[in-house]
Amino acid sequence: MSASVGAPRQMLRRLREVMAEHESAQARLDKVVMLIASNIVAEVCSLYLRRRDRSLELVATEGLNTSAVHNTHLKPGEGLVGLVAEQGEPKQYADAQHHPAFSFRPETGEEIYHSFVGVPILRGGDTIGVLTVQNRTMRQYSDEEVEALQTTAMVIAETLASGGILSEEVTAEKGRDSSIRFVGQPISENVALGHIVLHEPRIVVTKLIAEDPELERSRLQQAIEELTGQIDDMMERGDLARAGEHHEVLEAFRMFAHDHGWRRRLDEALATGLTAEAAVQRVRNDTRARMMRMPDPRFRDRLHDIEDLSNRLLRFLSGETATASTGALPDDAIVVARTMGPAELLDYDRKRLRGLVLEEGGANSHVAIVARALGIAAITQCKGVVEMVEPGDAAILDGQGGEMHLRPTQEVVHAYSDKVRFQARKQAQYAALRDVPAVTLDDQRVDLHINAGLLFDLPHLKQSGADGVGLFRTELQFMISETFPRLEQQTRLYKSILDQAAGRPVVFRSLDVGGDKVIPYFRGGAEENPALGWRAIRMALDRPALFRTQIRALLRAAHGRALRILLPMISDVSEFEAARGLIDRELTLLKTHGRPEPATLMVGAMVEVPALLWQLDHLLPMTDFVSVGSNDLIQFLFAADRGNERVSGRFDSLNPAALRALRHIVREADRLETPLTLCGEMAGKPLEAMALLGLGFRSISMAPASVGPVKAMVLSLDANSLATKLEDLLDSRTTSLREQLKQFAAETGVQI
Repeated sequence: MSASVGAPRQMLRRLREVMAEHESAQARLDKVVMLIASNIVAEVCSLYLRRRDRSLELVATEGLNTSAVHNTHLKPGEGLVGLVAEQGEPKQYADAQHHPAFSFRPETGEEIYHSFVGVPILRGGDTIGVLTVQNRTMRQYSDEEVEALQTTAMVIAETLASGGILSEEVTAEKGRDSSIRFVGQPISENVALGHIVLHEPRIVVTKLIAEDPELERSRLQQAIEELTGQIDDMMERGDLARAGEHHEVLEAFRMFAHDHGWRRRLDEALATGLTAEAAVQRVRNDTRARMMRMPDPRFRDRLHDIEDLSNRLLRFLSGETATASTGALPDDAIVVARTMGPAELLDYDRKRLRGLVLEEGGANSHVAIVARALGIAAITQCKGVVEMVEPGDAAILDGQGGEMHLRPTQEVVHAYSDKVRFQARKQAQYAALRDVPAVTLDDQRVDLHINAGLLFDLPHLKQSGADGVGLFRTELQFMISETFPRLEQQTRLYKSILDQAAGRPVVFRSLDVGGDKVIPYFRGGAEENPALGWRAIRMALDRPALFRTQIRALLRAAHGRALRILLPMISDVSEFEAARGLIDRELTLLKTHGRPEPATLMVGAMVEVPALLWQLDHLLPMTDFVSVGSNDLIQFLFAADRGNERVSGRFDSLNPAALRALRHIVREADRLETPLTLCGEMAGKPLEAMALLGLGFRSISMAPASVGPVKAMVLSLDANSLATKLEDLLDSRTTSLREQLKQFAAETGVQI
């Protein structure tokens, strides 16, 4: 074997040609090992492929006894070949027969050969076979020679997978024909049967052999510069939410992208005659195989970063940087992503979107809120799903159980078909309640509103039988626009919203961006704690021109009708006073210029910052109404980021501390006769909504799909009995009242 020969491009091209010839599978494999042996100047070249039972079968050889082909099988981990497969990395031995792992097989006639090199044949980081060369003389092989064999093994892997020459007993990919169950955290409690779509589609490398090595080197260098520049730019801008990455993920990307070892391995792969794309694929497969076998789980966790980084680099090389939302979708798309921003989800065709599966993010993150608003099945914290799925795979997504069945068996399909039919019957029952007032058994009227954010949400108002729009998130229009919406654009949208509401109340929340809701064309600078930083009313008061433009649009859109404006993230009474002053100035200008005015104007404050709990006696007399933002209020109470999966599950919204805070708000609003509602995610879950009614809330707002289940709960509840029970429960020393409230519902017949 000669280092100067290596794995020349001519040999790799000839290898591809051989694999594509119209001959029997065995004839092609025989030619492959003969070609490799002659080009690498080896006395023996053998090819072992993995069987379904994970054993390795000798399928072709040049140099060993041909009678051993298909008759020599090695158990998982057996012999030097098994060792290469098990560890997923090259092994070489000058005197193989004296190695403790050597397994003598007399039928092969290999006892006369001493030196041995084996390299894994990797596909997606999984070992599907082993390529070996042997010689009689004892010798050490150079790094260049081993690298050449690895490149040859990669070409074999790609052509095996695409050429269809594997028998039924030999499989190229682990688990591709088997059903897999993933468990995550529920976001939206629906069920979807559909087919997988990767949010960031994988780039399929089809051209492996380089025509112009220098051109490939230049292309790779340019792509790496673009990749590192993009990552550095996102880090400097703090534009984490729009791209869907968390800060530590980008830090890991930056570390890998600037790693000299990673770049050196890419250069070495290029030197063996591969294209830039194939070199990235080679290094990814090798790194993945090595890290999968590391005992420390922290290293295996970094596989996500390797996969993402490689995919990004391949996308730069191919020029295909768009997400799947711009391409053709199946009619029943279940989108799978590591992370995603709310605006990215809104890019998808809602007629074809059935479900969403995320690896990262909390169940109350803003993309989760949008998923619920769309009424699709959705789960998060579904570990490893991006690596295991293939586009087009059949899947069943159970948002209620928090699980996904990939390539489900017929039994699972039948079971979920029954569940979908049952769900349809329940939806029919809820639809029958559409025009029934939400009144408790003890004659307490409850107003049920929907949360909305775009024009397409408004038909849900009539379909659900809701009393109005308790929260219209105006920021979504800004997040999906490429430029700042002009006054006329905003006015048209708000007028259309009021028109479609047809007299039912609509509460417009003023622009609430910042944190994980970033406007792509508005850079606010990096922040260590964006949820606690420059966002919502703070941004509005610092950029009054933006705020006043929105207020002007709302006032113009509402001429002759009632207008309700809700101010978010108020943490001090002075902020409400300042914002109310800007609104009054716009109203004065409207009158001065003789423009039509709203019939009535109500300005409210969101109660979502804990500091406001001890200012209610000063705030409430100034407001026309208040609305509790339970999502932020509870995350701030427990100092737990609801978008951080490590801490988002450490508290329960039914914790007595949270419920006592809400009770305090109810009591102050009653005392000062201020209209009160709650528009957070708590309101959309029947059990949590039941607790809110027990605390005294009589107006709540939720995702449209939740109105039916919550109304059914209201109609079966005696609110006074629950209030008495809840007073006793709030004095208990516990971390959650969930089980006690479930027991109350079961004993009293409340539908939750």
